[in-house]
Amino acid sequence: MTATSASQTIPPAPLAAAPPALEVHDLTVSYQSKPVLWNVDLAIPAGKLVGIIGPNGAGKSTLIKAIMGVLPISSGWVQVFGQPVERQRRRIAYVPQRESVDWTFPVTAMDVVLMGRYGMIPWYRRIGRADRAKAMEALGKVGMGAYATRQISNLSGGQQQRVFLARALAQESDVYLMDEPFAGVDAATESAIVKLLQDLREAGKTVIVVNHDLQTAEHYFDMLILLNMRLVAFGPTEQVFTPALLQKTYGGRLTILADVADAVAQAERGLSVPAPSGRSGMDTGTQPPAGL
Repeated sequence: MTATSASQTIPPAPLAAAPPALEVHDLTVSYQSKPVLWNVDLAIPAGKLVGIIGPNGAGKSTLIKAIMGVLPISSGWVQVFGQPVERQRRRIAYVPQRESVDWTFPVTAMDVVLMGRYGMIPWYRRIGRADRAKAMEALGKVGMGAYATRQISNLSGGQQQRVFLARALAQESDVYLMDEPFAGVDAATESAIVKLLQDLREAGKTVIVVNHDLQTAEHYFDMLILLNMRLVAFGPTEQVFTPALLQKTYGGRLTILADVADAVAQAERGLSVPAPSGRSGMDTGTQPPAGL
């Protein structure tokens, strides 16, 4: 029996690939037996800032809610870091559309942010000093520390959105799902939100954002999901943000959007505004459909 040479080495076993932060397989969602989103397959790696774009009614918000379990799915499954989403809910934070929230409910900004801590606290323990410190830290990150005791009904739309972002931060999650966080906010708030999303990405978090603005999507996100009831494309922004794929996603509405964007750009430069093709003037018919 020959002894193994001392110089002979056994190569180490290859490391298993890390599971995606979020994986969706064959996801179908129906309303009253009518599919509104079907056969969606995605595998989103960790540490990415991902945008979801598509026309109104494309299923963008439906996808987010189905991932969260807010809406029942007809078929398929969702996994977070290789585990069923039901087992990983504490690793997911959700920022809903501002219009879906009852802002007249009598709570302060601090109360709202502390709600993000509830999932980490055993049922037998009250909110403690450490939780309040985390909530105040989160409010500070979104520039709302001075408004901690303000009733949310007395805040502006942009301030309310910042409070809900702070609630998500207070959860200290790994995956953040945000449904149109830029809707109805001013330019300063949008810039602040973008910086916050970038900071989350730099911290290794995965952030998935429904966005209705094509003008900013190309610049804000590392990757894009192009959706129109089905998955049209998914990948790095520079690969999927192309005229051909956008036309496939938006159809004829993309032409209207391009006309309006060009007219607005010329108006900002002080140039005369030409009538969009097929129209006698810039009337309401030239506005992009809601959700673009």
